[in-house]
Amino acid sequence: MRVLICDDERLARERLARLLGDMEGIELVGEAANGLECLAQVQERHPDVVLLDLRMPVMDGLAAAEQLSRLSYPPAIIFCTAYEEHALEAFQVQAVGYLLKPILKDQLVEALARASGLNQAQLRRLDKKQALERRRHISARTHRGVELIPIEDVRYFLADQKYVTVRHSNGEVLIDETLKDLENEFAGMFIRIHRNALISLSYLEGLELAAPGQYQARLKGIDERLTISRRHLADVKGTFQKI
Repeated sequence: MRVLICDDERLARERLARLLGDMEGIELVGEAANGLECLAQVQERHPDVVLLDLRMPVMDGLAAAEQLSRLSYPPAIIFCTAYEEHALEAFQVQAVGYLLKPILKDQLVEALARASGLNQAQLRRLDKKQALERRRHISARTHRGVELIPIEDVRYFLADQKYVTVRHSNGEVLIDETLKDLENEFAGMFIRIHRNALISLSYLEGLELAAPGQYQARLKGIDERLTISRRHLADVKGTFQKI
């Protein structure tokens, strides 16, 4: 979880930073001294959560939170303040937490846990948006002209220098695209098993031990086996157990 601290008091920022430093899975990505600085850093560093003071010069926390709430994918807001009378206003700008100073570690942990749940919901909305934008076919120029390969028929993408081989139900074609772009576009449908290979999760049938410490992926409908690199093995195993 990427966290940004915004507080005009240096000592308050340092205390929050120390608390975050004791927590696993938390990355402090920046600090700001007022709301205006906070907005700029959110645009630049894309935190998941902002720990936001209320009373600050230049732009206060409520004004900053209102601006942040207008973003397409806003960070979760946790107010950290010495003033309890603004709690209602804070939740009107969709804050997920309102902590009173001095901030205790267990309170911060609980608030961050709530923020994590909110951001999972944000990620699900993003995944749905990406799914609507994905292509349903891969187009390839062959001697027969332009062929359209339904993405649900693709077994794997295999990179070889400039081109990528698309293995599908009726054979294979070459396309002039990068494996990284394909991985980003079809995240959740394909998984990287090697620096040069993506395989379809729909067709992943099993993992086979080819040699000590060396595994291969077995795909439905084809005899070919694809090597899984040591770097990607744990991720592939974990994903395979969920499907």
